[in-house]
Amino acid sequence: MIDRRALLKQSSAVMAALGTAAVFDPLRAFADTVTLPFGNGERPMVKYPQKRLMIGMTSRPPQLETPFSVFNDGVITPNDAFFVRYHLAGIPLEIDPDTFRVEVKGKVDKPLKLSLAELKAMPSVEIVAVNQCSGNSRGFFEPRVAGGQLGNGAMGNARWKGVTLKAVLDRAGVQKDARQVTFGGLDGPIVDKTPDFVKALDIDQARNGEVMLAYSMNGHDLPFLNGFPLRLVVPGYYGTYWVKHLNEITVIDSVFDGFWMKGAYRIPDNDCNCTEPGTPPKTTIPIGRLTVRSFITSLADGAKVAAGQPITLKGIAFDGGTGIKEVAVSTDDGKSWTPAKLGQDLGKYSFREWQLPVTLAAGPHELQVRATSNGGQTQPMKPLWNPAGYLRNVVETTRVTAA
Repeated sequence: MIDRRALLKQSSAVMAALGTAAVFDPLRAFADTVTLPFGNGERPMVKYPQKRLMIGMTSRPPQLETPFSVFNDGVITPNDAFFVRYHLAGIPLEIDPDTFRVEVKGKVDKPLKLSLAELKAMPSVEIVAVNQCSGNSRGFFEPRVAGGQLGNGAMGNARWKGVTLKAVLDRAGVQKDARQVTFGGLDGPIVDKTPDFVKALDIDQARNGEVMLAYSMNGHDLPFLNGFPLRLVVPGYYGTYWVKHLNEITVIDSVFDGFWMKGAYRIPDNDCNCTEPGTPPKTTIPIGRLTVRSFITSLADGAKVAAGQPITLKGIAFDGGTGIKEVAVSTDDGKSWTPAKLGQDLGKYSFREWQLPVTLAAGPHELQVRATSNGGQTQPMKPLWNPAGYLRNVVETTRVTAA
């Protein structure tokens, strides 16, 4: 059952706080800042409703990056530390869960307007999946590119619960000439000329049984800033497709050519999805699946450790949906590699924990971690470049000193 009173109270509290956030957060932020490891990397630490202190990127709309230390606390990212990314400043400030509806329309036999109660009465599914912003780690690109200068914290891994998009589309009855499905949310532009944020999936992907309308995150209602009360979950795909505050699903018989598909979130159409630095691509395609990545989470860059004493390196790895086959670690700047032990497998779309005991001699060390997916993709040793600053997945280096 939906606790309408509790949800309304939650919505009202968030609405009130967000209404003043743009005024007060910059002032609060002077009390605490963080410097990300690239030029112009100073950021405020800000506090928003239902969130712990987060790295503030913008306040209108709110864009919050997860402090990287959070990822050392386990493979599931807590709701109050999960990153936030909006494109449009007209975010919803009042949502009544009792009157909320998601509309299904277009090339369907039976248009629908489904309430939360009706969705929750349908058979539910759960999946653990990584949501990663397309521009995660953009601040590290050299030469630098335009866009949000993010560190490595615009990602998170959660247990999502909801109803499959396939089940909803089947209830509506998809017509034979359907080609794509588009998705819109309650957030919107504040200037008429700004295109509304609408994303699209091919009909076969939309009906693959994995794409989900999620109403729960890690066992709780979605946080307001992560899409309450309903969001699209597209496992294995970048977060641009994970539409928040989802209220409109439209089946179409063409290829959607809206700005956020045709003009934005596009990558070079070649094998590496890259170009020579400073060179525009000849042709582009919409961004799609996550690239394979891995990180050391137990040590920060510049850390000091005890020389000659065993320590256990820990971290995470993930890819776009084949799962992680191997993680290897180098303690000598890539000259030699040692396989790490993989942790519990929570599914092919989840972070996979890894660990490796090492003993470091006195002096500086460059630690590197490299993941290989079950699909045969391995992280590159040198960074790939594209004009939008997407898809970064170079082997990361953590510099430490043993003494």
